[in-house]
Order: sequence, then C-alpha cells, then structure tokens
Amino acid sequence: MRIYAIGSAVLLMFALFGAQQLNTGPAGMSAAVMAAAQSQGSARDALIERANAFEINTPYVPPPGDPREHDASGFAKIMCSAVFITGLDPAVAARNVGGFTAPFEARDQLGKPVIDRVNKTVTVIAPTGVKRIARYLGSQGCVTLPAGTEPLHFKPITVTSKLPDASTQPWPMGNVLPNEPLPAGINADKLKKAIAAAFEPAEGMTAAFVVTWKGRLIAERYGEGITATTPLESWSMGKSLTATLMGILIRQGVYKLSQPAPIPEWQTKGDPRAHIRIADIMHMSSGLRIRAPQDPDYDPKFGYPDHVYLYTGSINSFHYSATRPQQWPPNTVGRYRNCDPSLINYLVRLAVEKRGEEYLSFPQRALFDKIGIRTMVLETDPYGNFLTQGYEFGSGRDWARLGNLYLQDGVWNGERILPEGFAKFVSTLAPAWVADNRPVYGAFFWINGDGGYPVPKEAYYMAGAGGQWTMIIPSHDLVVVRLGHYRGSREGTRSFHKALALLMEAVPKKK
Repeated sequence: MRIYAIGSAVLLMFALFGAQQLNTGPAGMSAAVMAAAQSQGSARDALIERANAFEINTPYVPPPGDPREHDASGFAKIMCSAVFITGLDPAVAARNVGGFTAPFEARDQLGKPVIDRVNKTVTVIAPTGVKRIARYLGSQGCVTLPAGTEPLHFKPITVTSKLPDASTQPWPMGNVLPNEPLPAGINADKLKKAIAAAFEPAEGMTAAFVVTWKGRLIAERYGEGITATTPLESWSMGKSLTATLMGILIRQGVYKLSQPAPIPEWQTKGDPRAHIRIADIMHMSSGLRIRAPQDPDYDPKFGYPDHVYLYTGSINSFHYSATRPQQWPPNTVGRYRNCDPSLINYLVRLAVEKRGEEYLSFPQRALFDKIGIRTMVLETDPYGNFLTQGYEFGSGRDWARLGNLYLQDGVWNGERILPEGFAKFVSTLAPAWVADNRPVYGAFFWINGDGGYPVPKEAYYMAGAGGQWTMIIPSHDLVVVRLGHYRGSREGTRSFHKALALLMEAVPKKK
C-alpha cells in the first residue's frame, strides 16, 4: 500500500483508522468506507478519461525479462544494502525491509539470500534458476549486477567528506547538541507525547523520529539498534534530493527551469520530446510513456512496470528513461513515474562531467559538505548512474538537515546554495496535477494540498515507500523526519499522523 503516492481517500482512511476500527456492515465495509470507495472510483475514472483525451498514439513496449528474476534482483539489492549499509540482521531485513522492489509475498518463491561477507555480495536465485547478485561497493552502496555476468560499466570511487569529525562540531554542521532547556513557548509534555506516539504501536516499526524547530534539534528517538548516524532505507525521498542537485546547478547558471531539457536522445530534428522543459520533468508531467503501479489505470496483467524496472533491470537507467516515447504533451497530465527523476539525474551527470568534474562525488562536494551530511549513501545502476529516485540511504538527522535547507529558503550559514525562490518552486502545486484535480504534488516534493495530514495545507514534504517522510512546516518553523522499516508502513502511517497532530499543539505558530 502506497498511501502517499496515489492520494486515495479510501486508502488514507484505512491508513489512519484501520479497517478493524470501523463500524462495518454485513459486507464487512462501513457505509462511510463504501462511499469513499465509490468517490475514489469516480475520481480515478475522471483521471483516466482526461488522460485519454490527450493521448498520443505511440507504442508501449513492456520491459524485457522475467518478473520473478526482477524480484530476485530487487531482493538481492535490498538485502545487500540492509546488511552492508544499515547493518541489520539478515533475518530481520528479509522479513521487514524494502517491500517495494521485492514484494514480501514474492519472497517465498525466491531462493534464500546467500550473504558472502568476505566478498560483500548477496545472491538470490529466481524460480527460473537465474542468479541475481548484488555487490557492496562502499561509497556507491550496493549495485545489482546484470544477470549471468558480473561486469560493472563504471569504476567505483571512494567518496569522503571534507568536514571535521561530527563529534567535534555543534549541530547542525555536526552532532554536538547544546545542553540547554527547550525554547520558551514549546509544550514539553505534548512534545514528549508526540515522540511516544511516533513509536506506538511497535508494529509500526519506526526506526527514527527527529524534530527540529527553527533549525534546532528539539527531540529525537531511534529504534532498537539504530543510532543518529545509521543510514536507513529512504526510498523516494531521494527524488527531493535529486531536485536539490538540479537546484544547485540552476544556482550555478548551468540550467534554467524554463529551458527544454537537453537530453541527447531527444535532439533529432522533429523529436517531440525536445519540447519537454526541465520544469515539466520536475513536475512529474513530462508525458513520457511508461507504466507505474501508481497509475490510475495500472493493471499488472500488462507486464512488469517500468517504474520498478528502473531499479531492478540492471540497465543504463538514464538511456532507458530517455528512450521512452511520448504519451501526452508535456505539462498536461501529472503522473508519478520514475523516468522523470531519472532524467533529471541524467542532466546532472551531463553537466558535471561536461565541466570535467567527478560525477559520483558531486553530491558530497556541492551539497552534503555544505550542510553537515556525512553518512548518506547514493546507489547507482551498473553504469554508475545515480538511482536516487529511491535507492539512497540516510540517517534521520541527515534528512532533517536537508529539510532545514528548504525551510531556510536554500540558504545555509549565510551561503545561498539553492536559487532564490527554488523552495517556493518545489512547494507550489504542479499545473498538470492541478488540472487533474490532485492538489498534492509540486516539483519532486509532495504538498499537503488536500489536507491529508494534520498540518497546514501549505506544508510540503519528501516521501518514500514504506513510511519515510521529511515534513517541512514553514508556518511552525518545523522539520519532522520519520523513517521506518517497510513492513510497518500501515501502522507507521497512523503513528505519524498522531505524532504530527500532537506537534501542532506542542509548537507555537510562527508570528
């Protein structure tokens, strides 16, 4: 269940209250839920009808390969990252982590992950007998190798922070916290209850909960075995990180939001994709033809979704995304699809390498070292392309730092890192999504425009599958991070809502 991704009223109701808490009728569904389901069905039909009206007659070719082999690829990578990056017990990871690219219900059909701690690999055998191997590469995290071979089409590098030891620097550039009482105006009791609510019940599997107010870290708590520096599965929060890297290049004068995206594969005369702007891509409205589980007309019978294949295919993900045909005119229909952040990452790589710089260390040099992030891991495909549409790992504190960069309008310690107004751009509703009557998406950031969270509608957030959030609430000077293990996402969603509601009572509104 991906509540945040599809904005479904009925799914949100189940996430908030739980089916067992509703007064159900003879059919096991309450009148309220039935009405919500009918309303959702009508909204879905309207989305499909509107999209069909703009449809361009181009072919759809599903991703190649056996879906179960792709599941094995995803499972191997998930286990590799869980063991070698997060440091989880393999049995715990296999039961609870990363149910997106290797669904839990599919894991029983796969071979038991074989973990080689000497060579730092994880092997999973698909029902077809094909072995999928993921290898830990250090700074580039884990990469799933192409089936049947073990080549990498890039040379891994070691990326190191130039910052002093975090234990020697005060927050936020380091991890030394002031020994001071809470600021005046904060209700300590409500704050304490909010932290407790984020971890109740245990089935929610919350791993990290971090709260900052006006940039100051005022509360945090971690699950068993997790620390303030443990990199955790973050999934699609990486899309917002991708937006940030593009923002840095825009600040440096490399790109403009309004310009057509200079994707090499689109430069043939007459190619309609040459009209797609960078802003259209960041608004998740490029109009490219792929299939994603979040699509209102998604049907698994049509094959493995490209949205997931961009993780599990062990392909050149940038080239795959760039060679998808046009389905709708750009800036017309809003759809949550991984081809768009993949293409922005493509543009980042093109720009960095064009000026002779090292691509794999660019995020650390241009962003992380500037805001105190030392432990974030960005994973790649076998071609060394960042897969930060969801393959990245960060600690609760690191995501809080990134959230505060936006809360401070892209300025950190007096230095402007993002263009003036960029935070406003990412937190403003995307035109195509508004036209679709879904006021929930900006530019690689989600927006609380439908009031789905108990915070002001102007709040915006990074979100990832399995219950990962970095919520930015400018009206209260708040950044709230919640990270958890994937299996607990249903209960974790309810817990997060309760915690947010209590934080709204604990922290004063900005005057």
